[in-house]
Amino acid sequence: MRRYLVRRVIQMVPVLVGISVVVFLVMRLLPGDVAAMILMGPEGEAGVREADLIALRQKLGLNDPYLVQYVRWIKEMVLLKGGESLWSGVPVFQEIGQRLPLTVELAGLSLAFSLVIALSSGILSAVWQDTPLDYLLRGLSMVGLSIPNFWLGTLIILALSRLFFWSPPLGYTDFFTDPWTNLQQVIWPVVVLGSSLAAVTSRMTRSAMLEVLREDYIRTARAKGLSGEKVVVRHALRNALLPVITLSAVQLGHLLSGTVIVEMIFTLPGVGRYLVDSIFHRDYPAIQALVTLIAVLFVLLNLLVDLLYAVIDPRIRYS
Repeated sequence: MRRYLVRRVIQMVPVLVGISVVVFLVMRLLPGDVAAMILMGPEGEAGVREADLIALRQKLGLNDPYLVQYVRWIKEMVLLKGGESLWSGVPVFQEIGQRLPLTVELAGLSLAFSLVIALSSGILSAVWQDTPLDYLLRGLSMVGLSIPNFWLGTLIILALSRLFFWSPPLGYTDFFTDPWTNLQQVIWPVVVLGSSLAAVTSRMTRSAMLEVLREDYIRTARAKGLSGEKVVVRHALRNALLPVITLSAVQLGHLLSGTVIVEMIFTLPGVGRYLVDSIFHRDYPAIQALVTLIAVLFVLLNLLVDLLYAVIDPRIRYS
């Protein structure tokens, strides 16, 4: 196991270096000048003098060769600073640190919400295959797959405001500061994110359970007189969890990096919204840091899933 872990960590290095190079070059090739955008203002209403533009580019280091800019940025990433935002002047990791708790809370609660619904519905649908309950649960999962997050979020806000004359509090309040306000702010975004995830995971759970329930050892367990609950939970579910865990890890990565739509709809200052704002302002250090961190997250999640395989299924061995 130790040799496998060391080998995987070493393999991560060229992958992350390649991603950082691609992200760095793409940002430089995109049209737009962050110095001009800063001087003109968010609406582009101010005039710009060429001397001021050159001075600002020099101050931001945009006139340096690409190699110098890349090495400087990598050094900042290694030091966990990420460089300074070209737009706000605040260290990028400081901005991310302020917004990350919200995104982590949304992602964690949404994944937990989806797993509770998906595992229960997937197991019931597989055990009661081709029954009215199975058809109902499969139909609900198709509805969850078909409804876009932005539409469901907008519909929830309209329903809350028109029918109950209430809307979630704006901004974000830490759970430990005010649990009730925090719950009001995150409960509906969690429902929006978790419902679509539950639909996908439920179908995966059903397929995996149906495959396992047809195995010989399941028939043997039933022939020995084990109760249906023990057969399903102890024998079938554990072996059916491998593809579900893989899917859940990918979904968690997408949640941590892609909650932008829900954050925009519910006006939540999370990491996804910060990434969109950074792209709009051509904030190179912020975009590079965020995309690189997302890549690191996916690589680490894949490694974690591989290690969990051996915990769930002892037959799996790493060398």
